[in-house]
Amino acid sequence: MQFPKLNIGGLVPRYPIIQGGMALRVSTAPLVAAVAEAGGIGVIGATGMPADELRAEIRKARKQTKGIIGINIMFAIRNFAKLVRTALEEKIDLIFTGAGFSRDIFSWGREAGTPIVSIVSSARLAKIAEKLGASAVVAEGVEAGGHLGTDRSVRDILPEIRKAVKIPVIAAGGIINGYDIARMIKLGADGVQMATRFVLSKECTVSDAFKQQYLNAKKDDVVIIKSPVGMPGRALKNAFASKILEQNAPKPEICDKCLKVCSRDYCILKALDNSQKGNVDKGVIFCGQNVYKIKDILPVKEIFRKLVKEFTKA
Repeated sequence: MQFPKLNIGGLVPRYPIIQGGMALRVSTAPLVAAVAEAGGIGVIGATGMPADELRAEIRKARKQTKGIIGINIMFAIRNFAKLVRTALEEKIDLIFTGAGFSRDIFSWGREAGTPIVSIVSSARLAKIAEKLGASAVVAEGVEAGGHLGTDRSVRDILPEIRKAVKIPVIAAGGIINGYDIARMIKLGADGVQMATRFVLSKECTVSDAFKQQYLNAKKDDVVIIKSPVGMPGRALKNAFASKILEQNAPKPEICDKCLKVCSRDYCILKALDNSQKGNVDKGVIFCGQNVYKIKDILPVKEIFRKLVKEFTKA
């Protein structure tokens, strides 16, 4: 079996593999550059960053690779427009956006000549994105980590979205190895997005404590929690997640109104920041459904080598 050629607005990576953009400094320049160098598309998690920090991360990544790099940004955050503008000023290769739907971003992308990729969970939204000018869509199923837009499997929504649009469709949710990639390609995907697998890489800069939570995870440790954003989220069960499930999470002491809409049940950005820094008992640890199947930390180059080997065997 051979990899299909993924073409997003004229950008064609060696492999149709996109590293999911994980927010609160999980996906930063070292990981992003390593993925781009290995032949995939590296994506900075822009949500939660000030504009100057995002600008610095893009420049750091550019110094480390000539490959394709993008950003991922939630529409739900208040500084959405400012971060998008910052990325466009830095000539980012492409932008992935989800957790809400922006119509303006497509005109901004056209003005800058930058492809916009919408993260969707239904054929209806995929068709709207294509009509507005999306260069591709990510079909994200319930197996994904972080904020979820559906309770349906990627295996179910992917064929529906593939039939609904003519632009490239990228499968996301629960994909951790080359065999998973092959299954998605057979279902009609032009490429895949993988996030959880790349957390357990040498280049990912999250704390060792965060990575150990992934390595030690069992199937029953993966739970769905409520996020103040107004969406469910998939995470590992720990002390903080247990408090969320019990509706006993600590209320924010200070709120800088980073989200357009927030329940204020707890501060999601602080919780995510705590976990990536190593304060895991006071943080949310987002993860994909199949995190418990990954049992090693490898260099990104080796992860790609294994993915390619497994894919060609499928």
